[in-house]
Amino acid sequence: MNYNQILKDGENFLKTSNIKNPNLDTELILSKVINKKREDILLNSNNKLNNTDLIKFKKYILRRHYKEPIAYILGYKHFWKYKFLTNKSVLIPRPDTELIVEETLKHLPINKSKKILDVGTGSGCIAVSLIKERPKCAATAIDISRKAINVAKTNAKLHQVENKINFINIDIDKFKSYNYDLIISNPPYINSVELNRLDDEIKFHEPMLALSGGSDGLRDLKKVITRSKKLLKINGRLILEIGHKQKNQCSKILNENGYYINQISKDLSGKDRCIVSTKL
Repeated sequence: MNYNQILKDGENFLKTSNIKNPNLDTELILSKVINKKREDILLNSNNKLNNTDLIKFKKYILRRHYKEPIAYILGYKHFWKYKFLTNKSVLIPRPDTELIVEETLKHLPINKSKKILDVGTGSGCIAVSLIKERPKCAATAIDISRKAINVAKTNAKLHQVENKINFINIDIDKFKSYNYDLIISNPPYINSVELNRLDDEIKFHEPMLALSGGSDGLRDLKKVITRSKKLLKINGRLILEIGHKQKNQCSKILNENGYYINQISKDLSGKDRCIVSTKL
């Protein structure tokens, strides 16, 4: 069976389960199986696939058919300017989260050494991206999931910044290192009702630990805000990703804890997604 026929069959099969981008996903899966770029596949569409690779291809297509995210099947996701390894232990990096990197870089002068804390680092995509952009800075990245920390460490090694980021498997409640210039966090912020409405791809495959923010979605945001008050220097920045309906509640919690709101930035869909605040 040649590439062209395999791509058609794969695409048609994925259409039966209403996959959003069946054509692209099929090409990406074939690209993974034969270890060639999509462009090479399309330019050599009459090439044949051997039986071993055909079995592999069918196995991956079946996983996608059952709504497993393409980033887990491929084992990577692009974020910011880089490529990050992903598996089921970590939330898949999303384009909207690049807003945290963008906003944080505005508060990190290129030639200065600043001390950064990343709370709930997951794949490490935020901390690694920041250190790649600001090599004079040093970061600590914490997560309550040991498996997530292992993925983050692997990504730091992949991008050759493992000596500049200290990864710790710990909850922020138990963390006792102080005097950070800047704390960033993309904590779990989805409430119980919205959690049940999530797409099957997210709900049944991505780690619930990284999604669920409790009944009101604010449990972890409150914890990061109150704890960061102790961990930050005076005039230190706290930069948070939030749910698009949480701007007012988060602003109130920040104000009650002695923070000044510098800015609230919108994501690619025009929804409130990132709060930049300063500890007074």
